[in-house]
Amino acid sequence: MASTTDPFKMITRIDLEELTGLSRSTIYDRMNSKSKRYDPDFPKPVKFGHLTRWRLSEVQAWIQSKIEARNHPQKTA
Repeated sequence: MASTTDPFKMITRIDLEELTGLSRSTIYDRMNSKSKRYDPDFPKPVKFGHLTRWRLSEVQAWIQSKIEARNHPQKTA
């Protein structure tokens, strides 16, 4: 998948798997509030009829937030 600067670029689940390294089941667990793997910050999909897509810019922002959290861990008291 080529990088792009289009803020509305939409990607497929397979693209999402490639970008994040997450499996299909983990992706859907991250979106399921009843799952122990739920992540409220995980990008929400956009439906186009029967098609499901994610905004590339939102996925990239989510990945960047994980990198920043790793680089600046919060201290616990």
